[in-house]
Amino acid sequence: MTIAEAQQQVDGWIRTVGVRYFSELTNMTILTEEVGELARIMARKYGDQSFKESDKKYELADEIADVLWVLICLANQTGVDLTQALEKNFEKKNIRDKDRHRQNDKLSG
Repeated sequence: MTIAEAQQQVDGWIRTVGVRYFSELTNMTILTEEVGELARIMARKYGDQSFKESDKKYELADEIADVLWVLICLANQTGVDLTQALEKNFEKKNIRDKDRHRQNDKLSG
């Protein structure tokens, strides 16, 4: 699935099953919640916190997909073409960071 296809599929789902988009502010709040859930799983799986019984039902891939879903919703609502945005972002990073990371001593060893 391409990024454009993902945007189209999310939009189709929202307009049929979901009835309509939540407001942008509501989706921003939902995004914050979803990132928090992802952070909790990351802290337990890769960090120093241990899993609580209630955390075991969460799956990392599903939490990442939830974050992506809400980001796609926000992009659709605000007229952002994520393919173009990502391509432009790569260009910016290639110009800005072409030497920066190679010269970072913390990354070289």
